[in-house]
Amino acid sequence: MRVSVVSLGTWQFGGEWGRSFTASEVDNIMGRAQELGINFVDTAECYGDHLSEALVGRALAGRRQAWHVATKFGHRYAGHMQRQNLFGADEVRRQLEASLAALQTDTIDLYQFHSGSDAQFDDDALWTMLNKQVEAGKVRHLGVSVSSKRDPMHQIQRAQAVGASVIQIVYNRLERGPESLALLSCLLHDLGVLARVPLASGLLSGKYRPGETFTSADDLRSGFPADEVQHTLLEVQRIAETEVPPGVPMAAWALAWCLQHPAVTCVIPGCKDVMQLELNASAARLVDDAHPQADQVYLAVA
Repeated sequence: MRVSVVSLGTWQFGGEWGRSFTASEVDNIMGRAQELGINFVDTAECYGDHLSEALVGRALAGRRQAWHVATKFGHRYAGHMQRQNLFGADEVRRQLEASLAALQTDTIDLYQFHSGSDAQFDDDALWTMLNKQVEAGKVRHLGVSVSSKRDPMHQIQRAQAVGASVIQIVYNRLERGPESLALLSCLLHDLGVLARVPLASGLLSGKYRPGETFTSADDLRSGFPADEVQHTLLEVQRIAETEVPPGVPMAAWALAWCLQHPAVTCVIPGCKDVMQLELNASAARLVDDAHPQADQVYLAVA
């Protein structure tokens, strides 16, 4: 797949980031994204009860061929920030059918194992079933979205053995752990890398200052430890003052920072409106023309 270096993350469409979205709002965001050259959208079955997928699917009507669509499996939505882990082959096959229906498509371009344990990952029956779905044309490519709470190396090193070619991993200016081994291993094994949470759940957007609190029960950040949030915001302030060039929006800088790593194929930031989307897309202008993957990825910014 030839994907834009900046793509569209859609967890927010499931209603767990402080607000709900109407179908027309999602239509507008995705329409403008396409105008900007963005051609890759990432969602999951558990962003709401297939809610994000359904909103994306509606927006894709009439322009499906312009987009690469990624979704994930393994978690059943059970309420706000509540999930039921379901990684068995039969259950995942049912999840796949539900995702295809919600997305209003016959094929998912990238279907990803979603933050499961190594024991769940090592289920041969699961990958046998998934590779049969690839053969049947319901899935084009398989991927692994590795958990931020576990050592990712087992799943990265076994990805190709189970038929996966893409790794999704948390990576941003504040969370650089993957640089030590995970990203290097992805380069070694020729795995595509999707950098998720590239704006550190919005803390690297430049929007928030030390002292900011998240109190809305609908905003997952309200569950972050308050002292950690303040420590992080102080570090973000330091980065803004010492690393971000004058006149450059911090959000765009933070996304371009991720893209400078030779292993990173694209970043998948979310957005709440068209203005945020345009700011995210502007990161493409900051990426050095000498980026090691310049011949593989692109973004045409209007």
